Amino acid sequence: MELAILLEYGGVLLLLIALEGLLAADNALVLAIMVKHLPEAERRKALFYGLAGAFVFRFGSLFVISFLVDVWQVQAIGALYLLFIAINHIYRKLIIKKGEEKIGNANGKKRAGFWMTVFKVELADIAFAVDSILAAVALAIALPDSGLPNIGGLDGGKFLVIFAGGFIGLIIMRYAANFFVKLLHARPGLEIAAFLIVGWVGVKLLVYTLSHPALSVLPEGFAKSPEWKITFYAVLILIAIGGWFLSKKKNGTSVEE
Repeated sequence: MELAILLEYGGVLLLLIALEGLLAADNALVLAIMVKHLPEAERRKALFYGLAGAFVFRFGSLFVISFLVDVWQVQAIGALYLLFIAINHIYRKLIIKKGEEKIGNANGKKRAGFWMTVFKVELADIAFAVDSILAAVALAIALPDSGLPNIGGLDGGKFLVIFAGGFIGLIIMRYAANFFVKLLHARPGLEIAAFLIVGWVGVKLLVYTLSHPALSVLPEGFAKSPEWKITFYAVLILIAIGGWFLSKKKNGTSVEE
């Protein structure tokens, strides 16, 4: 693999790890709320079973989507879904004030047993996996072919980058989420920035869709052109920098596990 292509692949992988880390922190908070009523030993088992199921789902769904990734209808649905979750999340954070009502209402409900909790964690992990895989596919799909043998219906290099990003996301959710949770508590604006990036990635996938030969709304080579790539990464960096510097830093924050 040429050095320029290797650097491009490495850059996308680092971006995926950073994005997965911020999203995993938000996901970890949700999972912590779901299992906190269980005894500690059962709590760990419930999270382990849920994450094991999520790993199987991520690999299986990635293998399936590798055959469908060039279908423009699938690309369009993925782009619209990423835009939807970004807009919906930012709306809930800014307008509905961080979903505090949902957590308050959940405290009054009857607590689920161990296996029902595992089932709920499994469903939550699958929902998180869908978001993660679509964002990863949107970032990797415009990469140049690596020359590695295809895995499923996708270039081997692209498949491995997407899989590595998702796998690292699971590791972060399980072991390193506390660091990202503290970071989000210290700078809460980063969470909105993360979902703005998800929305921008949705725009990237939409541009790729509109450049599809079956549609040709945009020139076929536009999605892979240097001009669009520079524009995409410039805006992405501005969002990340803006999220960091415009977020009010909280002092003395503590996070309960």
